[in-house]
Amino acid sequence: PPAAASPSSARGLAVEALGLVARLAALCRALRRREAEGDEAGWAQAREEAEAARRELREVVRPLREPGYREALRRKAERARKRRLRLQRRKQEAKAAKEEEAARAAEREAKIDQWRAKCIQEVEEKNRERELKAAADSVLSEVRKKQADTKRMVDILHALEKLRKLRKEAAGRKGVCPPPSADEAFENQVESLKTLLKNRTELYEAEERALRVMLEGEQEEERKREMEKKQKKEREKLLQQKLEIDSKLFGDPDEFPLAHLLQPFREYYLQAEHSVAALIQIRHEWDQYLVPADHPEGSCIPPGWVLPSLPTNDTWATAVR
Repeated sequence: PPAAASPSSARGLAVEALGLVARLAALCRALRRREAEGDEAGWAQAREEAEAARRELREVVRPLREPGYREALRRKAERARKRRLRLQRRKQEAKAAKEEEAARAAEREAKIDQWRAKCIQEVEEKNRERELKAAADSVLSEVRKKQADTKRMVDILHALEKLRKLRKEAAGRKGVCPPPSADEAFENQVESLKTLLKNRTELYEAEERALRVMLEGEQEEERKREMEKKQKKEREKLLQQKLEIDSKLFGDPDEFPLAHLLQPFREYYLQAEHSVAALIQIRHEWDQYLVPADHPEGSCIPPGWVLPSLPTNDTWATAVR
């Protein structure tokens, strides 16, 4: 191909040729005007200029008429077009990959934020429970302290009664007897103090029972929450196992749309989950084959799906794929 056959050089030649064509057109109009005016000298000069412009134009367009020039120019233009398309496609793919990476990063950030919020919530719940338990323990210890103080006051009161009795006996042996009004006043005061201490003891026991009930309720709530978390994990595990089994039996639902050829079979084998009549019919058909566990010619019904065994040879594996 000609070495100058490039889109840029062809564009320059075309621009130059168009300029010369415009110049030739102007000279032709000048020739006609000089001819009409009868100006032979001006006409001859315009003719020479037109001939010079025509030779120059012929020299300019000569490379465009060389054999293979247009074909080479077309191939180069096609390569340039494909290169532009390829660059545009790469740019679009890079943009799509960047957007996809940004979406994945946003999804990861959302999951991290969700996990962080869950951890913070769990920590806050544990802190609240710990604070509540500490407050309850503090109040309970305060109540027990009051009960101990009341018991000590009761013991002191009994000790005072015993001390007065001993002093009274010692005074009697010496011949000194206190008046009856003193004994009555002492007994009245002691009974009043005993009644007050008894009321306080009953009040503190009621407070202790209420605190113990509250603590037991909190512990029961904690056990219930732990049980719910455990049951939730078990349900998620069973659901994941069910999805894996369904994927092995009927294919991945994300990979196969609803209109896939396996959809009728899926609807047939899962009809008992949506229809009570179908469940009764299927159970009736299964019940016809019930046999004891030790029967030599049969076995009990499996509790779940019977998963297909792995391919034993390459031909079978190819058919399964």
